Amino acid sequence: MVAFLWAQDRDGVIGKDGHLPWHLPDDLHYFRTQTEGKMMVVGRRTYESFPKRPLPDRTNVVLTHQADYQAPGAIVLHQVAEVLDYAKEHADQALVIAGGAQIFSAFKDMVDTLLVTRLAGSFAGDTKMIPLDWDAFTKTSSRTVEDQNPALTHTYEVWQKQK
Repeated sequence: MVAFLWAQDRDGVIGKDGHLPWHLPDDLHYFRTQTEGKMMVVGRRTYESFPKRPLPDRTNVVLTHQADYQAPGAIVLHQVAEVLDYAKEHADQALVIAGGAQIFSAFKDMVDTLLVTRLAGSFAGDTKMIPLDWDAFTKTSSRTVEDQNPALTHTYEVWQKQK
């Protein structure tokens, strides 16, 4: 199983200057619950955006083209095939792809679960989520959380690839 996990605004924005363009503690908690005990794959820039590295209680895998990249406490790999081989060796952990856009693109043909947080507002950003074939998925759950700031009202959605 390969899952994508991300948050986006109503226009598909997922990042700005290497960080999230919003601060939403509820979604950060959701991110933690969806990645703890699992194998979380991120790109170098996403990894470097984490205030604490590596993130605790999960296997941190950094996928980067930089051959000499060092990420103490994380697994550094350089090709999608290496990630898939590593995941097979550790099949007891679900594989969660958590960004950025280039990493989502590299795994888009393998994903079978989408875990998306949709924010109601529009935020300035420089990175958007990649296009996905939503027709190939079925929404299996949806939960909306109201926020005092209407732009931060958000919905957690789970989508499963159709068989």
